[in-house]
Amino acid sequence: MKLARQFPLNAMRVFDAAARHGSFTRAGEDLGMTQTAVSYQIKLLEDLLGEPLFLRRPRQIVLTETGQRLAPKVAEAFAILGDAFASVLEDTEGTLVISSTYTFSSKWLAPHLGSFHLQNPTVAVRLLTEQHLVDFSREAVDVALRYGDGNWPGLARHRMMELTFTPMLSPKLAESVGGIHEPEDLLKLPIFDPTDPWWGQWFAEAGVPGVDLGDRPHTYLGTQTLEADTVMAGHGVAMLNPEFYATDIALGRLYRPFDIACSDGKAYWLVYPESRRNVPKIKLFRNWLRSEVPTYVD
Repeated sequence: MKLARQFPLNAMRVFDAAARHGSFTRAGEDLGMTQTAVSYQIKLLEDLLGEPLFLRRPRQIVLTETGQRLAPKVAEAFAILGDAFASVLEDTEGTLVISSTYTFSSKWLAPHLGSFHLQNPTVAVRLLTEQHLVDFSREAVDVALRYGDGNWPGLARHRMMELTFTPMLSPKLAESVGGIHEPEDLLKLPIFDPTDPWWGQWFAEAGVPGVDLGDRPHTYLGTQTLEADTVMAGHGVAMLNPEFYATDIALGRLYRPFDIACSDGKAYWLVYPESRRNVPKIKLFRNWLRSEVPTYVD
């Protein structure tokens, strides 16, 4: 009886990433490895098999016939492993750990989470508010709600909502400078954050291109929520998402002087590791978002 060969699991994981991305460089970025380390692991597998898995071409790699036969089976094997561990370690009654920015958490997620609890009373939720992009391979997080262009290799992603932005300030501050009648009137006031590219885009849309805020104090508060609180206290003007602050505008705490609103083409996304797509608590949260957000896209 012929003994089965022992193939290193890490090398197969690297092969799976390289096959998915069609690039050793992008596979390395996905796995936190250098391109040299990826090439080494692929060569290790090829030596064990006795056949090449990729054709190396200038700035491109292409799966060989052997690689094409192997890639879907390796991907399926890792998916089965992921589901197996997920089903053992986590079930519907586990704690769903969500990573989100502070602004999105406070302005949208927290006010809506009550309905999730009503629909899924056995699922506990732990919400982490943080600005950095969570690393699922190193942090104990189930899902993340991220703002960006959706380009996150190796992650399942669902587009939730696109927001607009426009300048806002307190009504009293606007009165203190005789009112805000033209976009240029905003330049009389302290601006949070002058390094934000949204300012240049908005002024150009408002018919005032080439505005230079480089000589302004670089006051950076870290989150839009803190900027809004500072603005409502009358200390300046900030670029905010009107969708998040409709109540403050209605109550007169914030003043939106212009109807002009812009978008940078980015959006909020639900993301999680592709291998954990079928974890019960993630499925429940995904289905809830689908029903809660009209613009949600699978």
